[in-house]
Amino acid sequence: VAFLYAIVFGMTLGVIAALNQNRLGDYLGVFFATIGAAMPSFIIAVFLIIIFSVKLGWFDVLGWEFGNYRKMVIPVVSLGTLPAAYIARITRASMLEVLRQDYIRTARAKGLAEYVVVMRHTIKNALVPILTVAGPIFAFLVTGSFIVERIFSIPGVGRRFVDAVFVRDYGMIMGIVLFYAAIIAVANLVVDILYAAVDPRIRYG
Repeated sequence: VAFLYAIVFGMTLGVIAALNQNRLGDYLGVFFATIGAAMPSFIIAVFLIIIFSVKLGWFDVLGWEFGNYRKMVIPVVSLGTLPAAYIARITRASMLEVLRQDYIRTARAKGLAEYVVVMRHTIKNALVPILTVAGPIFAFLVTGSFIVERIFSIPGVGRRFVDAVFVRDYGMIMGIVLFYAAIIAVANLVVDILYAAVDPRIRYG
């Protein structure tokens, strides 16, 4: 869920920033990307808990229940904000590069609507750099979630790994490390396959 949040929110923010270069939307996007990249997940979690749980009482702090927004929002935002900020920066840079290409000017000169130019030609051709970082980000979220799991008492794999280290459960440690390695390998394989889907210049024999 944090990965989906990072992809959707980060790409949306990056697209808005690129389409409003040197204007308010761009400044706000760059500001969020800078703040999000500078703050680790446990610091964001503390701020969210104090504001939205302790002060406002909107969300719960402990536990995880899929479909229950009161228990999902704070952990997801805490874990996904740093990747979302990184994706926003990559999306903005990639979009600005594509928007300067000749075929974008040609598409606009042909009278295509701006929505069509952005969705069909710009975003699709800007996806390759985003896919490149999406695989490692997914692996990072799976393997680096133990701090958030610890803060919110979520019985996840990361928390099990930390507990196994403390009690010297070597079988559990080796099993989780192999699981993490498999996640990284599969994520990179999926990214390589998706390259051909978004870029017609890439073909696998």
